[in-house]
Amino acid sequence: MAARCPALLLSAPASNQGKTLVSAALARAWRNQGLTVQAFKCGPDFLDPMILHTATGRPVYNLDLAMCGADDIAARLCQAAQESDLILVEGVMGLYDGSPSSADIAARFQLPVALAIDASGMAQTFGALAAGLFAHRPELIPAGVIANRIGSAGHGVLLRDSLPTDIPWLGALQKQEALALPERHLGLFRADEIDGLEQRIAQAAALLTESGPLPLPPETVFAPLPPANNVQQLLAGKTIAIARDEAFCFIYPANLDCLHALGADTIFFSPLHDEALPAGIDAVWLPGGYPELHLEQLGSNQAMRTALQQAWRQGLPILAECGGMMAVTDSINQQPGFGLLPGNCSMQPRFQGLGVQFAELPEGRLHAHTFHYSSLETALTPYAQAITQRGKPGEVIYRHGSLTASYLHFYFPSNPAAVARLFAS
Repeated sequence: MAARCPALLLSAPASNQGKTLVSAALARAWRNQGLTVQAFKCGPDFLDPMILHTATGRPVYNLDLAMCGADDIAARLCQAAQESDLILVEGVMGLYDGSPSSADIAARFQLPVALAIDASGMAQTFGALAAGLFAHRPELIPAGVIANRIGSAGHGVLLRDSLPTDIPWLGALQKQEALALPERHLGLFRADEIDGLEQRIAQAAALLTESGPLPLPPETVFAPLPPANNVQQLLAGKTIAIARDEAFCFIYPANLDCLHALGADTIFFSPLHDEALPAGIDAVWLPGGYPELHLEQLGSNQAMRTALQQAWRQGLPILAECGGMMAVTDSINQQPGFGLLPGNCSMQPRFQGLGVQFAELPEGRLHAHTFHYSSLETALTPYAQAITQRGKPGEVIYRHGSLTASYLHFYFPSNPAAVARLFAS
């Protein structure tokens, strides 16, 4: 049967409006009111969900019509509606940016939309901007507006009074350096790197609720779960070692769920800190992250280099994605890597790949995402090549012995059987 739950998609006119801080503040404010909040993130982002996980205390899943697909989104929203008191979705970029966009998700699943608008340097134009964003697609359900980075309480009054009567005012956050979230080349810092993140979220939530508890967003009716495609336990009895530390941290929670649904046991290890792989494993997954920020530590871990090379020589399936692939090359910026993949990576001043792509492998078709600033020089012949959403050539995939490596971050639920073949081959 259908499930009903208050729901909200928070978007903005553009990137860098403070959506993640506002989303975290909203989530924490509702959590402080005793509600179980399930947060989601539009797009294939890894970093914003870490912030929202801190705010809600729950894993944060991705919603992307291209990478995840409509059925995957519908199933996750319906399940969340059954298990939570409130659903909060953080958009990506501006409301209408991208194809598909946050607005496409809001319209398709009837999610009420709230806007976070950076109001610094703005007065009555605030209301016109909000009204125009909602009028651009009249089928969107306006849930309200939050003014971010205001200069004073009086500034907030000007902004509030500029809104049309049919667009609710949800509050404001005054500009404070103590609330800002630090960024680097791939986006926000990891949640565990941000000093005082808990205090920043708590303070922002308190500012939003200065005038009283936050009202609940409108209820949304979520259709029943689509008929489940029974996932065969093709990895039953298999144990997969997953790299997870400061350098390897880009892991979709849905990917872990998928491995477990396939019957696999998972165990984490640190290529930076550990000297050996976990015992009794059947495969290794090196996800993306920031190996370029830990080159000295990575290159000096000779014991892990030996362990990974031994696993490769023994034929253990190894999947290395983006930062994971960088780490297994001969070098990154002329600093030694783990030496499983002949080639050298170097960081570039601009991003070298961005967007959702689709990979046709002998194991099956997998949806994926790419976003990287490094480039790879290798004499290896590509094993396969992904295509972009526009059908153009995308990232290449290499196979070197039992190693499969690419700049792609695969979304495992897009084809669990293919994932099982990758890890069981």
